[in-house]
Parts: sequence; C-alpha cells; structure tokens
Amino acid sequence: MEIRVDDLTGDKIIALIGEHLQSMFESSPPESVHALDLDGLRSPEVTFWSVWEGDELLGCGALKELDAKHGEVKSMRTASAHLRKGVARRMLEHIIAEAARRGYDRLSLETGSMAEFEPARKLYESCGFRYCGPFADYWDDPNSVFMTKEL
Repeated sequence: MEIRVDDLTGDKIIALIGEHLQSMFESSPPESVHALDLDGLRSPEVTFWSVWEGDELLGCGALKELDAKHGEVKSMRTASAHLRKGVARRMLEHIIAEAARRGYDRLSLETGSMAEFEPARKLYESCGFRYCGPFADYWDDPNSVFMTKEL
C-alpha cells in the first residue's frame, strides 16, 4: 500500500469522496453530517492522502489542523472492494504519525453513533482513541460520537 498526498483532482478520488458523502447522508440526518466536501478537503488547514496499490485506489483519509497542538481525523474511507484488508488501519496509523511529527498534543475525531459506524469506532478504540465530549465547533448530538487520543 502506498499513501500519498492527493490534490483531489483525479476521477477515482472524486468518485470515492462522492460515495463517502452519499453514504454519510444515507445513514445520518443532514444536520449530523460533518464530512467535508471536495472544497472543504482542499482547505489550507487540511492535508488529504489517498491509499493506492498500483493504479487501484484503496481508500483515503485527512488531517485537519484545529490549532498548533490539536488535529482532527477527517474523511476516513475505504473503497468498497477493499474493506477488511487493513486499509483504514494503515491510513489511521499514517495520520497519527503525521500528527505526532507536527507536534500535536491531541488528535480527535467525530464519527456516527449508529450501528453502521461500529467498525470505525472499534478501529479507533484499537488505536488508542477514547470517548470524549464535543470539541472544536461540534455540539452534543445523539447521532455523533467524539473520540480523542493524547499524543
């Protein structure tokens, strides 16, 4: 698996982000969808990576800088054909390492509270994330779960 910074202009990554957003809106009420669209992912405070095997897109993830010491995991997605192959774990480990390299003290995330998001929550727990309250601009939402990891 090769992880590389992505400029979000390729057809494959645009399609994967479209699939990600569609899935989020299918499983969560609109006011509880916090996934970034392409413009949001192109913001200067966001670094976006894609995961490849040859010319096949396996998944993606992003790191958003909230402040000089706090980052947020965004846009974790594995392509449907590559679920349960370790793509998300590899991407998450990459994001954690990059956050530590940048000198962040903390890395946080928001994910869904519904059953569809249980595999994601288990992955985050296994990588040392613990449940916490809302952070940054989030609010207490029964459809959201917030997690954080001290680095």
